[in-house]
Amino acid sequence: MLVKILGAIDVIIGAILIFNLIPNLPTQILFFIGILFLVKSSLGMLKNLASWIDFLIGILFIISIIITIPSWIMIILGILVIQKGIISFL
Repeated sequence: MLVKILGAIDVIIGAILIFNLIPNLPTQILFFIGILFLVKSSLGMLKNLASWIDFLIGILFIISIIITIPSWIMIILGILVIQKGIISFL
């Protein structure tokens, strides 16, 4: 059940990244999502690709508070997160 919930979070965050909705979110939400994904990546202890994707997403959200991230980076990471979320539903 926890895997399905985390997969749903992945799909939602992937949609946020693909549709470039980060500039519209408040900084508190960006920081919370970044910390959430960093904690989620620590569950896998950075031993597999999925944990590294979560780590990169967490860093992206925290850095996006300070600077503007190019849209092509957000689209690539959004696609990776959506794929990871869909796989968790299988």
